[in-house]
Amino acid sequence: MQIEDNHVVRFHYSVTPVGEPEATESSFDGEPVAVLIGHGNIIPGLEQALKGRQVDDRFEVTVPAEQAYGERRADMSQRIPKKYFAAAATLRPGQQTQVSTRFGPRAVTVIKVGLTSVDVDLNHPLAGQSLHFDVQVVEVRGATDEEIAHRHVHGEGGHAHD
Repeated sequence: MQIEDNHVVRFHYSVTPVGEPEATESSFDGEPVAVLIGHGNIIPGLEQALKGRQVDDRFEVTVPAEQAYGERRADMSQRIPKKYFAAAATLRPGQQTQVSTRFGPRAVTVIKVGLTSVDVDLNHPLAGQSLHFDVQVVEVRGATDEEIAHRHVHGEGGHAHD
């Protein structure tokens, strides 16, 4: 079965920013990632590279920044009260951490730590970088009607509803 929209795909990957010596993230030593194709659940360039592939395919692809996390934007900084950070006392400039938002946790990079607030960069840490992926497709199946309606994978490697 070839990967296309409304298919669930489980795959292993490693990602290396172009020009860097080693991968910044990999699933090869753990569980594969599960995504519903065609619903914007992963970066566009990787989703496009998966289409047409099938189980056991292993491939490499370089995704340009605009098809990954976009270009870095200078206007993406914000001052946030320290109370929104779990480990506010240990924050340091350059550190990546998470802040709780009404939409769930958001990854940020600390720019400056003040007495009562923290200046953060809201750009994704890999924004502005082309990314090289090593991918191995583990499973491909048609999505259920419920997965399509909810726009994400249920079950193994996916989302669990209460």
